[in-house]
Amino acid sequence: MTSQAKKRVLSGITATGSLHIGNYIGAISQWVDNQAEYENFLFVADLHALTIPEAIVGKNLRARVEEIFALYLACGIDPERSTLFVQSDVVEHAELGWLMTCVTPVSWLERMTQFKTKGKVADVDSGVGAGLLCYPSLQAADILLYDPDLVPVGEDQKQHVEITRDIAKRFNAMFGETFKVPDVVIRQSGGRIMGLDDPTAKMSKSTAERSPGHAIGLLDPLDKSRKAIMRAVTDSNSGVDFSNELAPGVTNLLTIFECFTATTREQSREQFDGAGYGTLKSAVADVVTDKLAEIQSRFHDIADDRDTLNKQLARGAERARAIASTKLAQAYRATGLRQ
Repeated sequence: MTSQAKKRVLSGITATGSLHIGNYIGAISQWVDNQAEYENFLFVADLHALTIPEAIVGKNLRARVEEIFALYLACGIDPERSTLFVQSDVVEHAELGWLMTCVTPVSWLERMTQFKTKGKVADVDSGVGAGLLCYPSLQAADILLYDPDLVPVGEDQKQHVEITRDIAKRFNAMFGETFKVPDVVIRQSGGRIMGLDDPTAKMSKSTAERSPGHAIGLLDPLDKSRKAIMRAVTDSNSGVDFSNELAPGVTNLLTIFECFTATTREQSREQFDGAGYGTLKSAVADVVTDKLAEIQSRFHDIADDRDTLNKQLARGAERARAIASTKLAQAYRATGLRQ
């Protein structure tokens, strides 16, 4: 398959909190696996981190951004095969974000789960920033700048791709055919990894900062990671029983194991049916810590070589900008802002 024939993929992760195994399973590992099949544009979404400014007050956001960028590389993203960049390094994101905001009805933004849950709509007058409301229009710009065919996201982000599709269609209807309307791709297994302490809640970076044992960070010490898995919530039974409905915590552990070992639920049944929870947790801890050890070793090599890292940051931004600037110019001409 030639590069011209490949479908283009666009995806990114917001630079809030530390990356954890849920991010790895649900997003990064997919990016790594599909590098030969797709033309990937992958970014660190630092502008989106500003939508909750209190979450980054007193923190060096750029340092976190570069840590995430280095982790992408450590996890196996090849900058020769994928365009890897930081959102704020490509100014076209912010510029097209304004155009997208102007064509997006407020009612569309107000119905978004992100705003309803984090914005606490009843308290809008007490200081929630407009950025949280307009988050989806900037995310639409992130996507539409690159004319992607596919946008792989976690199950909970499907709504954001749907509104991007709606915004693209509205812009095209108002100003003429400008943007490709992308399709969403959701991982069938592992698209929603749950918290180890509460398997009814999605594993999240923000919760991990407040609740030790909730998530396994990609840079967590290996002994800490193992302890968190061994303490993971299961149920009151003594072991895994596939003849009955599995508890959420047990299902979550099995899903993590299957994603790290590229195995199926049927293979899990053969290996763990009737096994005690200690056996299951030990197996999960082994495969997770083995992978973390590999990632962390590569990460430290990458992060310690500042010259090479800075060159990769600059090269990724340049490659992304070459595509983004062309699309932004097209959007400007469509709206009449340019001849």
